[in-house]
Parts: sequence; structure tokens; C-alpha cells
Amino acid sequence: LSNPRRADARRLARAADELIMRPVRKELGDTRRLFLSPDGALNLIPFGALVDERERHLVEDYSITYLTSGRDLLRLSAKAESRQGALVLADPTFDLGAPRADAAQNTNAPAAQGRRSLDFAGALFSRLPGTEGEARALGATVPGVKVLTGAQASEGALKAVSGPSVLHVATHGFFLPDRPRADVALTRGTVAGDAAPAGENPLLRSGLALAGANTGRAADGEDGVLTALEAAGLDLWGTKLVVLSACETGVGQVENGEGVYGLRRALVLAGAESQVMSLWQVSDDATRDLMIDYYKRLQAGEGRTEALRQVQLSMLRSGAREAAGAQRGLAGQAGQQPPPTAGDRSHPFYWASFIQSGEWRGLKL
Repeated sequence: LSNPRRADARRLARAADELIMRPVRKELGDTRRLFLSPDGALNLIPFGALVDERERHLVEDYSITYLTSGRDLLRLSAKAESRQGALVLADPTFDLGAPRADAAQNTNAPAAQGRRSLDFAGALFSRLPGTEGEARALGATVPGVKVLTGAQASEGALKAVSGPSVLHVATHGFFLPDRPRADVALTRGTVAGDAAPAGENPLLRSGLALAGANTGRAADGEDGVLTALEAAGLDLWGTKLVVLSACETGVGQVENGEGVYGLRRALVLAGAESQVMSLWQVSDDATRDLMIDYYKRLQAGEGRTEALRQVQLSMLRSGAREAAGAQRGLAGQAGQQPPPTAGDRSHPFYWASFIQSGEWRGLKL
């Protein structure tokens, strides 16, 4: 699903559905709203991208909301009031001062290919032009929103929040695979002789890159990287929606019976009512367009889950529109039928990465 060059995504999604969801559908009847609290590796699957026996993606027939556990439904009954207006952090200036001596530009990294992800170890974060347009569009869509970009899109600014109504962060996200503690210590230039065989805290291996991330220092005295452990300490009680418009913000270390240790769990611990996050490296341009459409639908009164679903359906159907436009162009005379401009984003890579967790109903922007 996460590779747009794979032509077998539909076949594999059908095989996974046969094992996971077909037995469940027998019990659903006419139910179309699903709350999923997956366990283990199922936390890393976007269920809407699965394909049923009628060759339809589940997103076409079901509204799917994710929960860390069934207890989330009880927690959501306790409402807290927001204490700040909406806040957007986007397009950070990763280079503040001289680059880190231990970091070298990696031209093969996903970020250099227009994706919002980068291996944090030994590489520089490159600018994501799409996040600038995303921030500008949200500034015009969300009433009273405060937009911080460049050097202001900093770790310190994020740590200073106090229950904003909406928090939207558009930048690089990362999740690093586990490494032996000795390897981590050597990477940091410290003595590794007393390293234990156990791995590093998974909440330290996922996070967001903000202003100064390439130099390890920002004007606010922070290092420019907000780890999931630090995110768990944010004051998000009263925050109706957190959107992490970045890569792999919904993944983390998977523990059977415990869920995902990463930003997904951190935001729940911080008090956020609902979250939108990604399961793989996302396209910069496609994500910008997805987010703009998502907020417009929220502004129009659609529910948090349903707004994302409708955006995904529009992208899923873009392939059919693109094909129809190409056929019309061939049939007509040159200049009479302009070609479609939206592009084919029907592959799950473009639309299925983002999932919505927590409160599913609408909110007042």
C-alpha cells in the first residue's frame, strides 16, 4: 500500500481482508460505522484500503474510526474546554546556524523525493514546499488560527501550547527502528561500555522535526526535534483535534495487548480528543491537497471521520476521472478539451496513509 509503484496492492489488500474483515462482516448487518481498536501489527493497517469480495475498498462502504482501546469511548464523554485558538506550525526553518557536523545530506532520502519523512540519523531535513501552501490555505480557512512558520515553527512554541482548539503540524515526521542500546550510545558520541542489551525507549524513536532540527539548536534553546516522549507532556486537554501532517506519525513500536508506542499514544496521553496521523511516508503535494480539502469539509460541518473519508473517496476516484478526461481529450480536437489537472491519486499510497483516531463527530472551527 505504501509503494505507489506496486501494481499488486489491490490483490494483497483483498487477501488481507479475507483473513481480517470478512469474518467480521458476517456480524455487521447494516452497520456502516465502525470503531476499531486493533492489536499488534493490525495497528499499522489502514482498514479502509482493504478490498472486499466485491472488489470494493472498505472506505467506500464504511466510516472507520480508530481507538487505542474501547475505553476511549468513555474518556470522550468527559469534555474539556479549549483554552486557546487553533494553531498551525508548518514549513520550519531546519537550518538555523551551521549544520550538525555529523549530518550529511542524503539525496536518496524520501524527503529529497518530495515525501514528508527522513531517516533522522545521519541526514539533514530538507524543506517541504507543500507545507507553506498548506499553512497559507489553512490560515484562510480556519477562523482565528495562528500560523507559525520558519524559525517560529519551533519546538519551544509547541511545548508552550495550552489546550488549543486545533493543533496542526506540517513537517517531517520520523520513526526509527529499534537498535541495541550500545549502538545508540555510540551514535551520540558517549561511552558505550555500560550499554544494556535492551533497546531504547520507543517514545524516543519517533517524533517531529521543527525549526533548528538540522543544527540541533534553535532560538528557543531547544534542539528542534520533538520526540513522542516530549509530546506526551504537552498540554492538550481541551484540544479537539491534532493533525500531524507528516510521515509515519501513526506508527511506533507495536506491543501485543498494548498498542503502538509512539506519537499516536503520546497524543492520547497529552489529552487530545482526536488525532489525524499517517502510517507511512506521504507525498508532499498530495498531503497538502488532502489537508486543505479536509479542513474545508470540517468547516462545512462534516464529522471528523466522515470529512477524511470523503477526501479519501475523492482521491480514490481520481483515477477514473483522469482516465475519462484522457479519453475525452483523444476524442476531441486539440484545444477544445483541456486535460484533467488533478492527477491520478487513486493508489492507496496517496489517500490511505492518514487515519482518524478518537472523537469522530464534527467540531466547530
